[in-house]
Formats: sequence, C-alpha cells, structure tokens
Amino acid sequence: MVSQSSAQTLNPRTVHREFFGVPGALAVMTGTVSVVPTALVAYTVWWAWLALLYFVLPGHVVEGVKLRDGSRLKYPINGLSSFFVTLAVALAAYTRWGTLPFVWIADHYFQLAVASILFATTQALFVYAYSFRSSSVMLALAGNSCNPIYDFFIGRELNPRLGPLDLKYFCELRPGIMGWVVLNTSFAIRQHAVFGSVSNSMWLVIVPQIAYCVDTLVFERNVLTTMDIVTDGFGWMLSFGDLTWVPVMYSLQARFLAFHPVHHSSPMAALIAVMAVASFLVFRLSNSEKNAFRTDPNDPKVRHLKYITTESGSKLLVSGWWGMARHINYTGDWFFGLAQCLAAGFETPMTYFFAVYFLVLLLHRNCRDECKCRDKYKKDWIRYCEQVPYLFIPYVI
Repeated sequence: MVSQSSAQTLNPRTVHREFFGVPGALAVMTGTVSVVPTALVAYTVWWAWLALLYFVLPGHVVEGVKLRDGSRLKYPINGLSSFFVTLAVALAAYTRWGTLPFVWIADHYFQLAVASILFATTQALFVYAYSFRSSSVMLALAGNSCNPIYDFFIGRELNPRLGPLDLKYFCELRPGIMGWVVLNTSFAIRQHAVFGSVSNSMWLVIVPQIAYCVDTLVFERNVLTTMDIVTDGFGWMLSFGDLTWVPVMYSLQARFLAFHPVHHSSPMAALIAVMAVASFLVFRLSNSEKNAFRTDPNDPKVRHLKYITTESGSKLLVSGWWGMARHINYTGDWFFGLAQCLAAGFETPMTYFFAVYFLVLLLHRNCRDECKCRDKYKKDWIRYCEQVPYLFIPYVI
C-alpha cells in the first residue's frame, strides 16, 4: 500500500495554474462554446441574405430538364449578380470596420464549420419531413426506400421548394460556393494583418479558386443538367456537401497559409500558375463544348464534331475534347485542385487532403456515370467506348 507521503511525492499537487487559473479556464471554455451560437446566428444571416437576393435580384428565368411527369421547373439565373451585390457589401464592411470582421471569420473557422453542420442537418431534417406533405410530391428514384435513415441521408424529395425558392438549386451554388470565396478572402486578409504581407503561395491558392467560383456562377444554368439537380434527392448528403463540405474543406490550403505563410521561388510559382491555368482551360473548354452541343448540335462552334446516335436518340461525341477521353473534364478539374495543393507547400499532409478526396470523388462519379450510361445506352455504349477508349488521359488511362 502506498503511503500518503509517497503518493504526494509521486503525484504532487499542482501549484502553478496556467490560463490565470480557474477563472481563466472557465473563461476559455465558456468563451469557446458561446461562440458557436454566435457563429450559428452569423451563418443563418448569411443563408437568409443570399435567399433574399435569390428573390429580389433580376435575372433570366429558365426551365430545367423535363421531369418524369412531363413538367419543367423554372429557375432564376441571378447567382452572379448575387455575388457582386455581396461583394459590394463586403467592400462596404471593409471600409467601415477594416479587417475586423474578416479576421473574426478566419479566427472562428471551426465554430463557423460547426454552425454550418448544424444548419445543414436542420435543413435536411426539414426537407425530409416536408416531403411527406402530399402523396403527389415527386420523390427521387433513389430516395424512396422506406428506410428513414437512408432516405434522410440520400434525399427523399427530388426538388423541395418553398414557393419559388428551390432549396436544392439554391444551396448547390450560393451559400457554399460564395462562402468559399468569403473564407479564402478572410484568410488572405488575416495573413496580411498578422504578417504584414500576402505570400505568393496565398495568391496562387485564392486567385484560381475565386476564379473557379466566379466561373461556376457565370455558367450557373449548366448546373441544371447535372446529376445533383436532375436525379439526386435533396437530403443530408447534398445539404451537408453544399453548405459545409465545399466551403470548409476546399479552403483548407488558404487556412493553413493564413497561419503558416509559404514563399515560393519565382520559377516554382510560375510553374504552379501555368499548371492551374492549363488544367482550368481543359475543364472549362471541355464542359463548354459539351453544353454547346447539348443545347444546339448545329451551332457553328460544334457542328463539325463527330458523334454517334444511340437507339434512344441521344448523341454521343466521339471527337473534340470528348473524343480524347470520356471524362476529360474530370482530369482538368483534378489537376486544377492539385495545383492549389502544391501552392501550399509540403509542410503538412492536411493541404493535400483535397487532392486525395477529390480523386476518390471523381473515381466514384466515374463509376456512377459509366454504370448509368451502360444501362441507358446498352450496346451503343460499347460501340462508343470502342471509339473513345480512354477514361481520363488520352493514351494513358
């Protein structure tokens, strides 16, 4: 049995207390936890602000793809104008309060991430319950398993709407994509506020990423033909992905650099910049070619392209960008993201999480696309694959 004196020698009582002792410990714990409700309020205001712009800003109203019942939903194309109005408000805030609100955002990244998770989960619970309002609600083909856990995750209703507000379409590009821009900008401002300058690595990360976000908004109507909008239900998976995963995980490089600046040599910076521009051009030009052909195969820009016509009447390109590889846009998208990972240096594997995750995501999408097309086009798909044998990189894979 250990004596009391021996126990005191083995485990002496703590005399010096860090963080100013008990009051400091309580203040840190209370302050950290109390910021989450503040962050949740801030995130809710952000979402509501963009929803307001969705309603009030002018823009073309376009029809989506034909649904199973033959109808077409209408969507406002005003995401880019929402971005510029929000940018003007951010500039006004910078003029009035300086770096304070942006540094607050950068320093409360984790609290804002938690707030976005809470908001996304609450939204997913709402749309799941809302999908039971009527037997005439159009459900996603993959979201009507009658298992509440799976249907909540994958999304039960195809296009949940509150009046003219299409929640899936709204969340796809606005709170998350624009939130990504806000986070990146805030991290750059914090780096300048703390270290006195913005490193070339930070510029190599945020400029391409912000350009990517703006490009997405410029081509906003193209999202109406994507799998997310056409076939997937709106459940926790998309709600969390749009509101949390995109802005929080895609800004990891900028966040790391805000606290740990990396300075590249001019040749290295130029190499990363060229890689980003070249891969972005592959992504954008291939997608533009596909969308132009889908819209009007007789358009002078694409009427020279070769294609095969399937029994279902669909036309599959076998020349141009899409003659090089069946998913050439994925290749450009991945190398574009890898360029930002390289810009963040090699000090931590955290900044390469995006490249690994995005590779897994694109491979999964490829499998979904291939299976879907094989089922849809049957023997025509085999004929197509014979003419376009490569998946991602011509003559490689």
